[in-house]
Amino acid sequence: MLVAAAVCPCPPLLVPEVAAGAAPELDGLRAACLDAMGVLAAARPDRLVVVGPAPQPGTGPHPQGAAGSFRGFGVDVDVRLGQGEPAAERQLPQSLAVAAWLLDRTRWAVAPVEGLGVGEPLEPGDCLAAGRELAGGNGRTALLVMGDGSACRTLKAPGYLDERAADFDAQAARALGAADTAALAALDTTLAQELKAAGRAPWQVLAGAGEGAGLKGELLYDEAPYGVGYFVATWS
Repeated sequence: MLVAAAVCPCPPLLVPEVAAGAAPELDGLRAACLDAMGVLAAARPDRLVVVGPAPQPGTGPHPQGAAGSFRGFGVDVDVRLGQGEPAAERQLPQSLAVAAWLLDRTRWAVAPVEGLGVGEPLEPGDCLAAGRELAGGNGRTALLVMGDGSACRTLKAPGYLDERAADFDAQAARALGAADTAALAALDTTLAQELKAAGRAPWQVLAGAGEGAGLKGELLYDEAPYGVGYFVATWS
């Protein structure tokens, strides 16, 4: 049973050491993410599953204790997924490493943590099925869902300006803020890929998990710094 969910973006710039001198620009986003983590903790779940986009080597499950790093960005910052003994497994994909940083920042100790890397091309039906499976497990499940909106909101955005990006992001923000599982399930896969919206597949996993859960949504953050749509939302 899904009892709560938090949706956060996953840019490495969320980590202040990576952002360096630009770190204050995302202070509002960090604060919103920490508020969302508080909603997860208040739900007192039996387990927390972190879901995020991943390239092929990082797809699939990641156990508690799995390691990640931001050394590729030139900073000496290592993270682990949750507490407990380090797991001798493959490295966390970037999205789950950012989630691990958030968990560490909040000193998460409410429930065991596991991760799920989702391939960005995963079809909506498969995403929904994965979410239903997560919610159908034993006990009270919470999800921390990582993913960015379009990367095409401005001329200087990573994907350059695409006039369709603002409407896509507005649709996604409305669905996330309203805990509208049908609207999330209906997000266009091809359009999301063209707009470089890495959150589409994880959000649709959330949609599958949230079907029939009766959760209410709240949108805490909806901005596009650097031309990328970043959303923070809670379902509880």
